[in-house]
Amino acid sequence: MKKILLVVSLSVALAACANTQKGTVDKDAQITQDWSVEQLYAEAQDELNSHNYTRAVKLYEILESRFPSSRHSQHSLLDTAYAYYKDGEREKALATIARFQRQYPQHPNMDYALYLQGLTAFNEDQSFLNKLASQDWADRDPKANLEAYRVFAQLVAQYPDSKYTPDAVVRMAKLVDALAGNEMAVARYYLKRGAYIAASSRAQKIVQRYQNTRFVEEALAMMELSYKKLGKPQLAEDTRRVLAHNFPNSPFLQHDWKPDDMPWWRYWK
Repeated sequence: MKKILLVVSLSVALAACANTQKGTVDKDAQITQDWSVEQLYAEAQDELNSHNYTRAVKLYEILESRFPSSRHSQHSLLDTAYAYYKDGEREKALATIARFQRQYPQHPNMDYALYLQGLTAFNEDQSFLNKLASQDWADRDPKANLEAYRVFAQLVAQYPDSKYTPDAVVRMAKLVDALAGNEMAVARYYLKRGAYIAASSRAQKIVQRYQNTRFVEEALAMMELSYKKLGKPQLAEDTRRVLAHNFPNSPFLQHDWKPDDMPWWRYWK
């Protein structure tokens, strides 16, 4: 009996919530029915600037439905996408940006649309705990990193003079570092488990593709150790010479090391 009562209570609560949301939409429609497009857009902007993202989206949707041909309707799409982005609604934000790009491919604010798309794809965790922990970008989803990099690169290529391009360039550099970090995490996994061929392959990929990142030094040391373990002394010696040439003060050159010797390479931070 208790379970039945609980289910009934939940159903009633959900229904009440749905009715409340519907009532809010209807109320907004009634309140704004005589408003001009300028007044409606201004109210939506006020809600957006006050971080009332849900109501801002509702007002933008009302504006789009009533004034589909106005310039405010075009801007409302981007503002809706931004509201979704700030509210943590990643998929809705990306879908709205895609709709804007389809409907207005020559819009003068397309650079901003790409920038917002990159930020949304980037999806940096803004939670309080992650801010405290200074989240390492290398720990992020590599697919998200790649997508964000692709969008920012498109922005930089198509709109080099955009005011959003400098920040996109900075984020791209950090994303490259993060992609290298993803590869290094896999390489460490293989090395600690004695999978030296796989470890050296991953490390070599870092050296070849991510030459300007903080992981190259460790990657070279990992290659040298893997070659030693695989019985390839000449490759190990050649790699050591490259390491010594590029990082003459590297701690990897001081002694023979093992994967457990270092606290997994935070010494350069």
